[in-house]
Amino acid sequence: MSDPRSHVDSKLDEALEETFPASDPPANTVETGIRIGGLPTPLAGSVMDNSTRNRFEISVNGEIAFLLYERTDDALTLIHTEVPTALRGLHLGGRLVEAALQSARSAGLRIIAVCPFVRTYMRKHSEPR
Repeated sequence: MSDPRSHVDSKLDEALEETFPASDPPANTVETGIRIGGLPTPLAGSVMDNSTRNRFEISVNGEIAFLLYERTDDALTLIHTEVPTALRGLHLGGRLVEAALQSARSAGLRIIAVCPFVRTYMRKHSEPR
């Protein structure tokens, strides 16, 4: 004769197989679109070359980040990068360096990096040869 518990156990096993894994996926995933923290503020404006002040500038929320330079006939010397405290973490320094490098390349100028930030940026973002 069959054991009545074995019939109940088989139904239990079926139920267990259907429900595992029992945990729900995390709520903050790419699939759900939920983000932790606020969205980054879109950056206003673009980098411009303020040649009268010898610097590349970008203005955000009334504050200006800049990269001071000196231009000669054959070189662009990148001297100092300044990003106001309120604007740090927005990658403005990198945008300034990229604009300066693009400007120098398009004019056929050598790049002389005096600024420690520029030197570090160029090392980290150099293309393998």
